[in-house]
Amino acid sequence: MQMASFVEALQNDLRELAALGDEQVAQAVDRLATAMGRSVGLRLLDALTQAALELSEQLPNGNVDVRVAGQDPQFVFVPSEPAETYSAPLVGEDEQARITLRLPESLKASIESAAAAEGVSVNNWLVRALTRAVQGGGSWGPTRTGKRITGWSQA
Repeated sequence: MQMASFVEALQNDLRELAALGDEQVAQAVDRLATAMGRSVGLRLLDALTQAALELSEQLPNGNVDVRVAGQDPQFVFVPSEPAETYSAPLVGEDEQARITLRLPESLKASIESAAAAEGVSVNNWLVRALTRAVQGGGSWGPTRTGKRITGWSQA
C-alpha cells in the first residue's frame, strides 16, 4: 500500500478547498497541507495498526502484522505456531515400568505447577519431558523460527 498517494490526495483536497477563499487563505492552506504530510502518514499508520489488531482478534490461527518498508505499510498474515502435541506411546500394562524418583520439594512443586498449566497429569508431564530429553525431540531453551524466537527464560 502506497501511503504517499493517500497523503497527496488529502493535501490536494485541502488545496482545492482553499481555492474557494482569497489568496491569503490559499497560501495558509498550502503551508498547512505541506506541514501536515508526515502527521497524516503517521495517523494513517496508527489506523492501519488498529485495524490489524482488530482483525487478529477474529483470526483463530494467526494474526495480522503491519510491516513498514520505507514509508509504505503492508499487511502480513502470521500463522500461529501449532501447539506441540504429545501422545504417550501406546504400551500394554506389562510393558510399563515404575521408578522411584526423589526430588527437592521446590522442584516437585514446580513440576506440579507446569503440569497443571498444561492440563496434564504430573506423570504425563514427566514422561513427555523425559522422552524429549532422551530422544532430543524437544527444546530446553529458545527455538528460532524465521525471525521469531520462542522459549523460556529465567532471571
